[in-house]
Amino acid sequence: MNESILRSFNALPDSLGPFLRFFSEGINTWPVRVALGLFLLALVYKPGATRRAGVQSLIAFLIANGITDLFKHLTPELRPCAELANVATHGIGCNPHSMGTASAHAANMAAVAFVFVYQLGWFGSPWILIALITGVSRVYVAAHYPYQVLLGYLCGIAAAALVTMGWRRIGSKWQKSAPQPNEA
Repeated sequence: MNESILRSFNALPDSLGPFLRFFSEGINTWPVRVALGLFLLALVYKPGATRRAGVQSLIAFLIANGITDLFKHLTPELRPCAELANVATHGIGCNPHSMGTASAHAANMAAVAFVFVYQLGWFGSPWILIALITGVSRVYVAAHYPYQVLLGYLCGIAAAALVTMGWRRIGSKWQKSAPQPNEA
């Protein structure tokens, strides 16, 4: 079933190629990195929930990426482009020595989406769509099987939940230990 789903996504029309390739590999280009860096700076500059969303999403992104790297190291699995015959990489290429156990792309975007929705409510919901498209794009270019994308989403959600709950816990402890104004 996993291979069947992969082949269905892999056979999507070539007209979707540029769009899906962007979501699959855009983060590897300098213009996208600069744009995301400026976006993060803008978030951090604004106080309140927006700042928390920016800082927490960056932390969750890094943790999610680390978790997927750990999966790839401890339980290495080949990418479909290296394992299956007759799959198209749609111009991305395939490194047969790179493991695809859990999709870091999917994990990272799921982590950001979780934090943004948690902190910003519906204003963060476009990131859910970005995470979904990123996952589809990784299957489209045969970099990951669908279950590897789902595992990536779970890693990202777990990382983001850890960060947001940890942040809230630490914040409540700081508030309790902070000196209270004298009410005399």
